[in-house]
Amino acid sequence: MTVLGVISDTHIPDRSPQLNPRTLEVFRQAGVAQILHAGDIMVQSVLDELAQVAPVQAVRGNRDVWNLKHLPTHLQLEVDGVRIGLTHGHGTLFDYIYEKFDITFKGKRVGRYLQRVVANFPQADVIVFGHLHVPGILNLQGKLVLNPGSASCPYPRNLKPSVVLLRIQSGTARAEIVEL
Repeated sequence: MTVLGVISDTHIPDRSPQLNPRTLEVFRQAGVAQILHAGDIMVQSVLDELAQVAPVQAVRGNRDVWNLKHLPTHLQLEVDGVRIGLTHGHGTLFDYIYEKFDITFKGKRVGRYLQRVVANFPQADVIVFGHLHVPGILNLQGKLVLNPGSASCPYPRNLKPSVVLLRIQSGTARAEIVEL
């Protein structure tokens, strides 16, 4: 079995001064072989700290356009026969601006994000995205779609910071949300 650590929306240092220390503890205890970061990292030191536990694959979130602009917006990888798509989920600049106006008048509508991320990875078995700061695991159109929530600043604030452990065995993936 291969275990992947999945994290998103660390927002360091703008919303949290440092990576939640439980993050590294959870990933070490699980023996993760790799860590996937779904964006809004903000500073390279977060990736460096995670890399002390396992190799890191990361994508650029909407807050990473200055310090981590070298990161891709989408990644596709394969682990033990399972195809994984990794994105932040905020879409294009137009999508992001439209979302801000839409939220103001209609509230957050998760369905639009889910449609976008699924459409971006038609061949994926698992799709990982962030941006919403809300953890969730869904089976959608034959795909395991997951959001680890935020490891630093969940929204709404009554949620706990969280990550996901993604376990892959014999070409099958299953995920577990872990509160920090």
